[in-house]
Amino acid sequence: MMNINNLSMQIILHAGNAKAILHEALEKARTGNFSETDQLLKEASDELLKAHKVQTSFIQEDAQEKLGVLPVILVHAQDHLMTVMSEKTLIEEMMYLYKRQDRLERMVEKWMATKEMEKFD
Repeated sequence: MMNINNLSMQIILHAGNAKAILHEALEKARTGNFSETDQLLKEASDELLKAHKVQTSFIQEDAQEKLGVLPVILVHAQDHLMTVMSEKTLIEEMMYLYKRQDRLERMVEKWMATKEMEKFD
């Protein structure tokens, strides 16, 4: 039988790592530094996959009725993982909006520069 407390902590660890990476990616996107955001999203996804694999092992054990009573730490780990997965979805949407805003701002700046040049013609 697996050590539920240790495996619960693995879920919390990997989900926490993913959360930190996601927030780093969001900060980079917010400041217009998009060069690293895709790699950071991949790293966060990898961390979530590690947590999900541990979660899957719990589900398989539970399906075989090997777990018995679930400790609070496991419930906390599950909650933490699901929260970070939801955050990832929202952060990806926010990053899309930051990229779109950046692109539109560049278009406006280019257009305004063109209008400024027309004054001198």
